[in-house]
Amino acid sequence: MKTISKRLTLERSKVKQASYDLPSAIKLVKSTTSAKFDESIEAHISLFIDPKYADQQLRTTVVLPNGTGKSLRIGVLCGSDKVAEAEKAGAEVAGNEDLVEDIGKGILNFDLLVATPDMMPKLAKLGRVLGPKGLMPSPKAGTVSTNLTATIDEFKKGKLEYRADKTGIVHISFGKASFAEDKLIENLEVFYDSIQKNKPTGVKGKYIRKFTICSTMGPGVVIDEETL
Repeated sequence: MKTISKRLTLERSKVKQASYDLPSAIKLVKSTTSAKFDESIEAHISLFIDPKYADQQLRTTVVLPNGTGKSLRIGVLCGSDKVAEAEKAGAEVAGNEDLVEDIGKGILNFDLLVATPDMMPKLAKLGRVLGPKGLMPSPKAGTVSTNLTATIDEFKKGKLEYRADKTGIVHISFGKASFAEDKLIENLEVFYDSIQKNKPTGVKGKYIRKFTICSTMGPGVVIDEETL
């Protein structure tokens, strides 16, 4: 049996209600961040969807107005004529054949990979390397682009991709414990609006099953959706 630490037991004791309105939930989650590092603040939304059906899948992007608080390393696969543009825009890694070769060797010095459309055929053979890590560029994820400067800038400022897993749950990090409460609330409201606007066409009736937020090392706090 897994032993629960005294720290987590104490933090769990702070959650006294079945659900909370958004401001109260954010305040409570921030109060449970007792780890010795700046914990991420996460959202986990369980949906009434079955992703095995094409019309019930959810995968899209959202730009969080206050960013995620994480430093994102961006790699760009492009023609040699665009390498300088990508590097000037803030890409940590940019290249073409040399980058393909590094990826094939398992050298992944990036958290996100952007590619120009003409480079996609070169990535086909690297699906088994990039796919399991969620790094394969995709038009739906906004990571296949001809405008590298704008794309890199968006992701650096807080654009992120999210998708429902096979159990119908969406997981994202929408800030850090060090963020002010109003910044976390604003980010979460934008994310919630995106979830609603991108409701799969095959979903009828109630859409959201459970909306929970937590810190990296803290207990879950359920948000009363009716208060949003």
